[in-house]
Parts: sequence; structure tokens; C-alpha cells
Amino acid sequence: MGSVIQARECPILTGVNRSRVKLPKGVRPPFDVYVNGVLQRSGDDYDVNARTGELVFGRPLAQEGRLGPWRWFLGAWGIGTYRKNDVVDVRYERNGQMLVAHALEVTPPSVSPREGGPGAPTGEGA
Repeated sequence: MGSVIQARECPILTGVNRSRVKLPKGVRPPFDVYVNGVLQRSGDDYDVNARTGELVFGRPLAQEGRLGPWRWFLGAWGIGTYRKNDVVDVRYERNGQMLVAHALEVTPPSVSPREGGPGAPTGEGA
């Protein structure tokens, strides 16, 4: 079940391609984490940032998001469009009852300014 590790001790918490998932209120260790129905191992697949209350994954996770007009139009004609959609679930116990937080929101890895992400230098005004 989940472990709590400080950011300075764990490469998963300090890596570049890390996705984050906010734990629901009331979730305390021990708990189990599943991605697409597959049990994840604490320390290998994810860690918990105790300061922010987030699960931090060592690999990028993606969620499909809203269906845009173009994809809706194609779907209306029977043409499927599929994107990667990782589903994160957390199973935990509260007051002696097993609960599951299903399809938690994934915060994708941020792109640093050096990699051309938002806030990257454009060369203008220099």
C-alpha cells in the first residue's frame, strides 16, 4: 500500500516526465493505486508527495478530455477517434469500509521553458 517519501529522497518525485494525481480528502495510507485496472507499486510506479497530498508517477499519464466538435462530427458518422486515456483509481479504507475513488483527474507533466513550453523564451524583445 502507499508510502510517503520526501521529494529529495525519491527520483520519481523529482523527474521531468511526472504526472500528478491529487488524492481525495480523507485518503490516508495504507491505500492501493491502480492505473487502467493494474495495481501500481509504491516506490516503483509512483510515490506520495506528503507536502502536496499528490500521487506522483514516474511516467506521463494522459486523459482524453472533452470531445471537440470535429471528433463529435466524426463519431456521429460512425468514425471512431481514440486517444490515450489513463484511468487512476485509489482503493482505501475509511471507518472500516472499503472505498474506491474512481477516475481521478490527472495533471500531465509540465514542459519546462527550456523545452519550448509555455513561458519559453521566443527571442523577441531581446
